[in-house]
Amino acid sequence: IKQDIFWLSSLGIAPRYLYFIFSVTSCCHRCRQPLLFQFTQTRDQNNKRIVLALQSGLKSEILWALNALTVLSFKEKDDLRRDTTPLAKVPGLLDALLQVIDDWRDIAMPRDHTKPPRVRTLGVNTTISGFGLENVGKVYSDSTTPPNDQSKIESSTITKKRSAGFLFDEDGLFNIDDEGRTERQQCAVAASNIIRNFSFMPENETIMVQHRHCLETIFQCLEDQNAEDDELITNMLEALVNLAPVLDLRILSSSKPSYIKMTEKSAVHAIMGMLSSSIKAWHCAAAELIGRLIINPDNESFLVPVISQIYRRLVDLLSVPAFDAQAAAVSALYNVSEVNMDCRLKLASERWAVDRLLKIVKAPHPVSEVCRKAAVILESLVSEPQNRMHLLVHENNFAEILTSEGKYSDTFARILYELTARPSNKVTSGQAIWGNIN
Repeated sequence: IKQDIFWLSSLGIAPRYLYFIFSVTSCCHRCRQPLLFQFTQTRDQNNKRIVLALQSGLKSEILWALNALTVLSFKEKDDLRRDTTPLAKVPGLLDALLQVIDDWRDIAMPRDHTKPPRVRTLGVNTTISGFGLENVGKVYSDSTTPPNDQSKIESSTITKKRSAGFLFDEDGLFNIDDEGRTERQQCAVAASNIIRNFSFMPENETIMVQHRHCLETIFQCLEDQNAEDDELITNMLEALVNLAPVLDLRILSSSKPSYIKMTEKSAVHAIMGMLSSSIKAWHCAAAELIGRLIINPDNESFLVPVISQIYRRLVDLLSVPAFDAQAAAVSALYNVSEVNMDCRLKLASERWAVDRLLKIVKAPHPVSEVCRKAAVILESLVSEPQNRMHLLVHENNFAEILTSEGKYSDTFARILYELTARPSNKVTSGQAIWGNIN
């Protein structure tokens, strides 16, 4: 060890760092264990401590765990971290975070809010909660007072009897003030930010999309967008967008354990609520989410029933002056229009759809890829003979772009060929006194 320290000192390393290296290596030498094993063991112990802190329900412990996870879950794009275990694989960690979000996500809402109150039982989904809920029925009961104690009977007639559940209710004995409620809701927001950071790591994707409780919590937060913190909704929506390419909505009806009543139809309804939102970040992310979800053929059956509403909203987003909203709408339409013939027919019949797609190409949009996708959408629409009448109205615009835009001239040349030159698509029937001329 001393020879190694001497060699490191020759490299110009500061003495204080040499002392640290010497102390660590000597400790491992005494334990007869490799240095990597020591670090791995410490990391596993720290992960267990974080999980226990989240499950404890104690403010100081939860804050420490959330701060530690916020640092650990943040990852730069070029940070590979090949020697670390994916955080979502840590036993109990994802469930502990979801537990905090489920119980505290809307705890700071005003009391006069229309949403009905619900019981606050942190840890009810765990086998051993630590709050003694298993013994509540034994200690507290609604049994009447013995008849020989008349004083207790008189006092009970004055005070209202309350069940044992009142102690753990929102308005019960362990209720907290407004400041405490706000602090706990901020803990839920911090936990949602950690879930969002998890979703950016490819090694966590498979674990999260197969975790039914995780998806149920995310969709429930989106469903209750009017009753929760905006930052929490944004974090959950971004996490869902990151997971969408590998997400199968059928997991919501699988045999895996469920803690929240959430179906595929409810999930799509929550997404549509985000798409119709007036907040730009939300409806842009929802449009991108739909475009990514429909790539999976297993998700088509859940999205196709509301495809008309999706088209109507996406076409509205095409007219929004914001370039990112236009890009999100075009990307979603690009994927949705490739699903089947019925989707292309409905898009072509949607009012202003073709006109606004043409405007994006003619403007043009600052991102050339968006213009290319808009042109490809128009080409896919013209491939259906039933759409010919909707597109012939814009024949002059197609010809104008063909002669002025060099990048997309090939695409619009094919569009004009489909409209006017191909005999199979031309309708040459004429009406005469003796009938139709074909």
